[in-house]
Amino acid sequence: MTFKLSKEQAIKEILKSGKDSTYFVNNFCRIPHAIHGLIRFDTYPFQDDLLRNFENHRYNIVLKARQMGISTIVASYIVWLVLFHKHKNILVIATQLKTATNLVRKVKEMVKNLPDWMQIASMTVDNRTSFELSNGSVVKASSTSEDAGRSEALSLLVIDEAAHVEGLDDLWTGLYPTISTGGRCIALSTPNGVGNWFHETYINSIEGVNMFVPTNLPWDEHPDRDQEWFENETKNMSKRKIAQEYECNFNASGETVIHPDDIMRIEKICCEPKYKTGYDRNYWIWEEYKPEKKYLLVADVARGDGADFSVYHIINITDMEVVAEYKGKPNIDDFSTILYTAGHEYGNCLLVVENNNIGYSVLEKLIDLDYPNLYYSVKGTHEYLDQVQAIGNNSAIAGFTTSMKTRPLIIAKLEEFVRNNILKIQSGRLLNELKTFIWRNGKPQAMKGYNDDLVMAMAIACWVRDTAIIANKRNEEYQRAMLDSMVYTNTKFNTQMKGQRGYNSRQSVWDQKKDPLTKHKKNMDEFPWIYKG
Repeated sequence: MTFKLSKEQAIKEILKSGKDSTYFVNNFCRIPHAIHGLIRFDTYPFQDDLLRNFENHRYNIVLKARQMGISTIVASYIVWLVLFHKHKNILVIATQLKTATNLVRKVKEMVKNLPDWMQIASMTVDNRTSFELSNGSVVKASSTSEDAGRSEALSLLVIDEAAHVEGLDDLWTGLYPTISTGGRCIALSTPNGVGNWFHETYINSIEGVNMFVPTNLPWDEHPDRDQEWFENETKNMSKRKIAQEYECNFNASGETVIHPDDIMRIEKICCEPKYKTGYDRNYWIWEEYKPEKKYLLVADVARGDGADFSVYHIINITDMEVVAEYKGKPNIDDFSTILYTAGHEYGNCLLVVENNNIGYSVLEKLIDLDYPNLYYSVKGTHEYLDQVQAIGNNSAIAGFTTSMKTRPLIIAKLEEFVRNNILKIQSGRLLNELKTFIWRNGKPQAMKGYNDDLVMAMAIACWVRDTAIIANKRNEEYQRAMLDSMVYTNTKFNTQMKGQRGYNSRQSVWDQKKDPLTKHKKNMDEFPWIYKG
């Protein structure tokens, strides 16, 4: 409304605006335009819906694509809140102070560009990161420090780009009490993988287990955008970036070690186990032992500080299918017995234990229990030795050593197996760990507050299967091929003249083609060193 109003008309507009934020924003808020300068904020229907949510619900969480004008609509709501309500205390936090300050600046500019008669509260304090109105309302920006907003009673907390705020779980613990007595919260962000505060809060809001009202705004919610626009905007972007910036896809947006496409493929085949057994019902079984198949059991033992779990996988190495899995917190003696029993149930399969400090104790107990098929390696080289070869070998060490050298190798092997669809994973527990196994400061590790025990055990399993088992099988095939190529002969020469009866220049005592079993028996006698190990 640009025409001049009488005092009665102005009062009427002020009263109407104070009751309806959507009416106020569409008629009196001005926003800058790159070409046309200052223009009226003509909102889209999805923005009007957001304004109504902000007005009607205390807690709102918005999963959004970029360039949807959401921060601008939040800024306009803040203008309405502080202008028509006294003593409102608004705090804006973001990944960086600069980002939070930019939103506060939008609010400030909207207030300054209201019609003179609409400025029912004047600006008494105007700083770079904050401002105050004459009605006692305050708006300020803050970094995400541990003490942000802790000593204040907030009317509204705005968390901009919440999925990208490091340590928001701890920050929220301190901030929630400041709004719990009647304050409001708006958390908005593009996605940034799974497992962070924003992801969990949003998912829980959909399931109705918290107070937040969710709003999902992918790129195509904007009425001015079509497929041609989308393809043009994203033609030089990676799939991960597209998922984060435009598609509101949590799984595909994070910097996970395993590619999001592979995670989604695993998610489709995950299923409940056939049995949940064991004393704690944490032993999950998808397939019972089959004598015609070979198995591998790989275990990772908890450090003992209560922060992680003792786990193991049992894998059918013929089909590379995970047939059983355990994740729990038993003591060392119980876990040793659990491993012994599980290995025995699956045909005394090769049993690999990660030999950290606690892992050595478990290995010693398995040796005391006379488990017949433990994994050994040559110290320093990690070359596999079977249990017979390891006896009396001073260089042999029981179990698998995860070190700075082997850790990147086994994780790369896991990624390779998953990427090439060699490994069949059916466990939701392992899937959840893969979703939160990310690149942090260039290193693959679990997201803060999460575990990677099942992931690391599976990484060892992939490495052992591809080195110890496959390489050992290859060596056996080489030996067999070498034996097949050997010819053992015992030749007698005679002095009979050619043409005489019984003449034969060379007489073979044994013919390899006619009697292959005899050949191998003789070879075993003549070349026993080939059959050792």
